[in-house]
Amino acid sequence: MTREEVEAMILSLPEVERSTSYGEPSFKVAGRFLTWLRPHLDDSIVVHLDSLDERELLIGMDPATFHFTDHYRSHPLVLARITSVDPAWLAVMLARRWRKAAPRAVSRLHPVIPGETPA
Repeated sequence: MTREEVEAMILSLPEVERSTSYGEPSFKVAGRFLTWLRPHLDDSIVVHLDSLDERELLIGMDPATFHFTDHYRSHPLVLARITSVDPAWLAVMLARRWRKAAPRAVSRLHPVIPGETPA
């Protein structure tokens, strides 16, 4: 993927807007932090996970794509290199993060978003 494709994927989610966090490009949903890009770290995107174990599994399966820095050691986050991350996986992870970050009222307005499958 390219950075432009990743940004388009993120911006396809409802009520997502561009922002800046820690001097890096970031995105918010209805004013709440969603994720950010780390172009200076192998052009990576920060992906929120459910656990540190999930991160270790991802890194073990694909260390060329997934990594983290000491700064993220105690946080359930992983850095995914944009050039090698699977677009379908990233879409699912961004949808999952969107559901957690979006205000409840906004989330209810969108029963299905890009990256999710209808129930």
